[in-house]
Amino acid sequence: MFKIILFFVVFVLFPVRKIQAQTRYTVKTVAFYNTENLFDTIPDSEWDAERSPEGSYRWTSERYRDKLSRVAHVISGIGADITGTAPDIVGLAEVENGNVLHDLVSTDNLAPYHYGIVHFDSPDRRGIDVALLYKKDCFTPLSSRNVPLEIYDEESSRIYTRDQLLVSGILDDEPVYFIVNHWPSRYGGERKSRPNRMAAAALNKKIIDSVIALTPDAKIISMGDLNDDPTDPSLKKVLKTRKERRGRDESTLYNPMEEMAEKGLGTLAHRDQWHLFDQIFFTSSLLKKDKSSYRYWKAGIYNKHFLITPSGPYRGYPLRSYTNGNYSGGYSDHFPVYIYLVKQIP
Repeated sequence: MFKIILFFVVFVLFPVRKIQAQTRYTVKTVAFYNTENLFDTIPDSEWDAERSPEGSYRWTSERYRDKLSRVAHVISGIGADITGTAPDIVGLAEVENGNVLHDLVSTDNLAPYHYGIVHFDSPDRRGIDVALLYKKDCFTPLSSRNVPLEIYDEESSRIYTRDQLLVSGILDDEPVYFIVNHWPSRYGGERKSRPNRMAAAALNKKIIDSVIALTPDAKIISMGDLNDDPTDPSLKKVLKTRKERRGRDESTLYNPMEEMAEKGLGTLAHRDQWHLFDQIFFTSSLLKKDKSSYRYWKAGIYNKHFLITPSGPYRGYPLRSYTNGNYSGGYSDHFPVYIYLVKQIP
């Protein structure tokens, strides 16, 4: 289920003679997608009562099936320009429960890939979780756990938000760790809510450091909707992510999204300002030159034309499911992001 990339290298031997050699690579896609409130139609809390056929969103079975089909269509295309297939690993945010995930992987667009699911219910007050999808033919989970983020408001009451999901497993024949995040929002203002995301970053760093303490050269990929840009304090001061590829030890984290943000690229827009909240960063072990095992190749934002609002006041924004409370038949208010991993074939 992958495509082999051929790179041609020409060696010149004097005086005129030339020899052509081929280097072949296996390519894997790791993606992340905030699905924008992927709920079923069955209300089980005060929050999602409005996302039912009788609720304010008029969330019917037809709309639910349409949303599943659209999200599945998006996922199936991420990275396919290079690999010719759907992503091997997909982190998800804003999914309601395990039933929704099973419905998603059973759609016509995703069923052929036989995705497995890693998911835990989190205590989030909106009723949304994170999850990991993986192709069973290339990734085998060995362990998984949800790590709670405990934060409190000014009255010392706990703010119930999303857990961080840690999954370890074998990608082909290599150990890899994945962390899926959905950090606290900017509700109430960026500055006021900033400590919550700093706490989320600290928890993420604690998870990464605990893995590195046991396996110094571990390949750790952390992804998610961070509700912060790559240059915000949570990334630069707490996690100490960098955009440079050189001069790194095992604990250094590389964030390819920082360079994208500097170019003005984003995954969501708010008040005519683009943000790159959806990010994938990873440990420096994925940057080594030796490609006898999986290494980072390049990153991207999946912003195909059909995902973009074509007209109106939100022209150019991601084409979301609801606009101003009205069903718009779109996909999500976020663009997905992805990275490619490559390994040389002997």
